[in-house]
Amino acid sequence: MYPNKQDKKRLVVVGNGMAGIKTVEEVLTAVPDDYEITVFGNEPYGNYNRILLSSVLSGEKAVGDIFTNDRQWYADHGITLYTGDEKTVEIIDRKRRKVIAKDGTVAEYDRLLIATGSKPIIADIPGNKLAGIVSFRDITDVTTMLTYAESHCNAVVLGGGLLGLEAASGLVARGMNVTVVHNKPFLLNRQLDEAAAKMLQSELEKRGIRFTLAVGLKRLISNDSNHISSVLFEDDTEIPCDLFVMAIGVQPNIALAQKAGIYCERGIVVTDTLQTYDPSIYAVGECIQHRGQTFGLVAPLFEQAKVCATHLSGHGVGSYLSLPNATKLKITGINVFSSGNFSGNDTSEHIRFCDPEMGIYKKIVVNNNRIQGIVLYGDIADSAWYQTLFEEKADIARYRQHLVFGLAYAA
Repeated sequence: MYPNKQDKKRLVVVGNGMAGIKTVEEVLTAVPDDYEITVFGNEPYGNYNRILLSSVLSGEKAVGDIFTNDRQWYADHGITLYTGDEKTVEIIDRKRRKVIAKDGTVAEYDRLLIATGSKPIIADIPGNKLAGIVSFRDITDVTTMLTYAESHCNAVVLGGGLLGLEAASGLVARGMNVTVVHNKPFLLNRQLDEAAAKMLQSELEKRGIRFTLAVGLKRLISNDSNHISSVLFEDDTEIPCDLFVMAIGVQPNIALAQKAGIYCERGIVVTDTLQTYDPSIYAVGECIQHRGQTFGLVAPLFEQAKVCATHLSGHGVGSYLSLPNATKLKITGINVFSSGNFSGNDTSEHIRFCDPEMGIYKKIVVNNNRIQGIVLYGDIADSAWYQTLFEEKADIARYRQHLVFGLAYAA
């Protein structure tokens, strides 16, 4: 339909991350000749798999292994790619339908896709701007941590969630002394119950990670060079620190959209078709808010990309439906899975299996013969089956007695 470049519609993508480029891939599959595509990314690379950063930190993968689309891929598909800090888009001119980058680069659009992702939350602690403090978000962060690991000894990771534990595990593998600081009484408190979390902590301690739980930070202390040297807790204990990693979560990166007058709440508010309140502008990924929900896992981002591409290509009227998402921890040799409401309520039944010597713990939360939530530690072989039962709201009455032992016994 659009054989000549001058006849093509113009699609501009702000954000060169996983969600934005997955949408582009889906568009190219559906309508390879419809759009002249321009992509802006503020990192100086092609597209890479951010989920695998922990594998780079631990030494299981090299940086080059995690790239999914190199610059040649963009060239092969006729995509104009702008990367680096100076190419960061600073203005969306909705009236004239164009974007303007920091260095003045301009790209006009018929359709605009915002995929600006999220930004790390920085704890409001005195001393949080000292040298030696990093987040765990991109290749630059990982490169910085690897550099410190070569010449420094003591690392402190703030956050006992998924990212924090993956950062701690990677730094221990690189030879650093690592302490994880978490303000809750047990790890992964959003993903695990206390029993599973204690088993996880025990295993991580065997690997050399120390933990300081349920104690707040008072301040970060510097040396004469304005570099972090130690961490002071509210109980006035103090531990040495050469590298301090902030891993306490992320928040949608909505500054650009807000500046353009696009309606935002916690994230850029989108409809079921991933459109913003401006019908020519779409948004996907960690920057959005859909039906009150924001996102931090890759599965929903890819589903959003498929639905968004369907509408951009004019091939349907699909709607995005947010489904319950499972959580897994990416540390070699440690198997963790959780999904749904694993705490239950007053009418829930908790079906448990625990074998500390084997390092296995399972809890299935059931209400009215339907699974409400799942926690698995050590043995996650049946996680996909449990998740399917959960998502489909299947009646588990006929194999309830064998449920906790897995699919083979239930069958």
